[in-house]
Amino acid sequence: MKTYDVVIIGAGSVGLPLAHSLGARGLSVVVVEKLPSVGQGQNKAAIGGIRATHSDRAKICIGNASLDFIRRLKPEFGQDVDYLEGGYLFPAYDVNIAANLKNLLPTQQSFGLNINWIEPEEVRERVPGIKAEGLLGGTFSPNDGHLSSLKLGGAFYRLARQAGVEFLFETEVVGFEVEKGKVRAVLTNRGEINTGQVVNAAGGFGREVGLMVGTDLPVYPDSHEAGITEPVQPFFQPMIVDIQPDEHSDNYYFYQNVAGGVVFCITPRPKRMGTDRRSTSEFLPMVIPRMLNLYPRLRNLKVRRVWRGLYPMTPDGKPIVGFDRDVEGFFHAIGMCGQGLMLGPGLAEMITLAIAEGKEEPEVFEDLSPYRDFSGEELLK
Repeated sequence: MKTYDVVIIGAGSVGLPLAHSLGARGLSVVVVEKLPSVGQGQNKAAIGGIRATHSDRAKICIGNASLDFIRRLKPEFGQDVDYLEGGYLFPAYDVNIAANLKNLLPTQQSFGLNINWIEPEEVRERVPGIKAEGLLGGTFSPNDGHLSSLKLGGAFYRLARQAGVEFLFETEVVGFEVEKGKVRAVLTNRGEINTGQVVNAAGGFGREVGLMVGTDLPVYPDSHEAGITEPVQPFFQPMIVDIQPDEHSDNYYFYQNVAGGVVFCITPRPKRMGTDRRSTSEFLPMVIPRMLNLYPRLRNLKVRRVWRGLYPMTPDGKPIVGFDRDVEGFFHAIGMCGQGLMLGPGLAEMITLAIAEGKEEPEVFEDLSPYRDFSGEELLK
């Protein structure tokens, strides 16, 4: 097979924007994907939220970069991905949750986030009909938004092809040729690909790829389910995120997309570990009562379909991004914790600089190092 400057493993939420970014810099790039087409792993299961509103400085930095690129997709690249900048709203009905959200604001604002505490009256204005009883207010970040994950994947695929990137579908990585501590080739079920740079962007299977070069990184997928209703006339804009846990679930979140459907997802308790993506009968009885309690106006909507996807989790809820310390030319970009869609575009720019010019964003590459201490946990993961 040919020799490439960079081989990317995985045509998903990270691999696709990275392929475009590297290709646009003039590097010869090939994307290796074991599935038949782009975005067939976790990308198509993403519900489409994109935000810089995190409680971790690295993710805030990446999120801001992602949003900046997404805003330019249509005017500069002619790619419409149904992006709507409706903001993210975290309502609070519990004094401890309200205190935690308020305590995060100085950190979030110090990294340039446009986010503030809003009073109950403004919450009700932005989400007409939301439960008023016990509402203490919430945090609102107007510059966040949502989009179509399917259209975003297609847009990056087209842009990557225009930039000269090649794709090998139904091609599975089975190993690597490493000589004197440096990667020399990617071994696949269809032959050998010569290269000096490899990016592991294999999503839920990123740990398995890392093990092929002897690096065991803590990425353990768990599954989440999502759904969408029939389309109706628009009646609210923000992504609503309720972080109040109950006996069976942690946070849940929903928004109304450009077509009018309400898209929703929940984080079950305990976690459903593993890679099983079959839908279950427990999802709707778990999420619907919580949504209706918070927002009764949803009660007459009909659910059109449901699906299940994987969250490749790390112990601290943050991605793993950086060069392998034992194998030169091997880069890890895995463990996105279900946020690959919102982090991928921003990460692509940063990884490209690291590979092409050796420039690393300190607050990103230090905080998300594969060799960091994984203790602690991000509040807004």
